[in-house]
Amino acid sequence: MGVIKEIMENGPLGLLPIWSKSLVLLLFSAIVTTLVTMFAFLMRYGSEISLQFGY
Repeated sequence: MGVIKEIMENGPLGLLPIWSKSLVLLLFSAIVTTLVTMFAFLMRYGSEISLQFGY
């Protein structure tokens, strides 16, 4: 936890207000959660999906 605090204070987010830091972390967490969920669905149902490419 100390490493995360140090990165937050000394990184590019260090100059932002606390609400802005929270918003950035919430957005990052939402993107990561979406990607992990999509990957889980792809691993579970990927063999059942038929893809067709064309014009």
